Amino acid sequence: MESTQPLYDLAPLARLMLLGVVIALGPLAWVWLRNRRSSPVRRLQALTVLTLFLTFDLVLFGAFTRLTDSGLGCPDWPGCYGSASPVGARAEIAAAQEAMPTGPVTHSKAWVEMIHRYLATGVGVLIIVITVSSWVQHRRARQAGADEAPPISPWWPTFTLFWVCLQGAFGALTVTMKLFPAIVTLHLIGGLVLLGLLCVQAVRHSHWAQGRQPVRIAPALRAGMVWTGVLVAAQVVLGGWVSTNYAVLACTTFPTCQGSWWPPMDFGQGFQVWRQLGMLQDGSHISFAGLTAIHYTHRLMAYVVLAALLALVWRLRRAAVLQAQAAWLLALTAAQLVTGLSNVVLGWPLVAAVLHTGGAAAMVVVLTWALVASRTAAKSPREISAPTGASRVSA
Repeated sequence: MESTQPLYDLAPLARLMLLGVVIALGPLAWVWLRNRRSSPVRRLQALTVLTLFLTFDLVLFGAFTRLTDSGLGCPDWPGCYGSASPVGARAEIAAAQEAMPTGPVTHSKAWVEMIHRYLATGVGVLIIVITVSSWVQHRRARQAGADEAPPISPWWPTFTLFWVCLQGAFGALTVTMKLFPAIVTLHLIGGLVLLGLLCVQAVRHSHWAQGRQPVRIAPALRAGMVWTGVLVAAQVVLGGWVSTNYAVLACTTFPTCQGSWWPPMDFGQGFQVWRQLGMLQDGSHISFAGLTAIHYTHRLMAYVVLAALLALVWRLRRAAVLQAQAAWLLALTAAQLVTGLSNVVLGWPLVAAVLHTGGAAAMVVVLTWALVASRTAAKSPREISAPTGASRVSA
């Protein structure tokens, strides 16, 4: 049952923001208690690393929200039927659930959706604190002299704050545009970009705290890292497009699809970007061949990315640099292979689907970590030696 509730109802906004502050107080208190005798820069480092971890958890919970069809559990934004929680919207949710028991609005789905919004608000508050703290330390450093310069420009957290606001806007559009596939995919990409931005800051803060410099690597090896990152990013976008179009079950066998190495596919329909969920721009339904094209493109790209990742791991091990990152990439590549196959042959189980998204997010973090922890060296690879412990970033 669809009510006359407007898509945007800002009445509960103040209460939601207050709740975000309350949620953020927990991580802030933890960082302060553990680092109360440390310098302000050290506390900022700890807060940045913790915010990175919580943002990763938020991405996972966002995947859980999407995969449990809870994205429209509350059909308005930012609250739920104009209330700050599903408790205040019990009557509306009950009416919608009675009209459509398996529909998008149920009590459980409403809670999943609102918890996701609460967590996102809390992360936003933490990023505000990081931004303000960075500018305060930057100002103090300028007054104290260049020798006390902080490890990272305050414009990094400022841009991160801008990005998290943009991400919030895409979250709102995800609801108000009824899971529009292009918007949902952009929302997923935005979450991964946010992880990358926080990872850059966390690594630089950690290097500064440990008095370390980035590892020098050969230009060819660094170029390989960059291109592997580009391929992984493209594969993440394709994976998001598969998930948001519910195209995972278009192929339920491996390595063939529908008993063929090249099943019937309609790439024009599959990659028609600006359209409603399950529909084409002309108002007709997307065909099964279109969904197959989406799925199979992601699968074919996976072979390319798998080869690139294994080659990068081999080159890193051969060069004896960034060994921790190489180990993580190898483990994540294996995990992505297992969870990806599980999604296909086991009928898209929820645990495997969430872990597949989490693996992609972790891979983005590790590749960002590797790029920030290294720099191009003018010397040949044989002249480059990794300093002891240079491949590790302590959290």
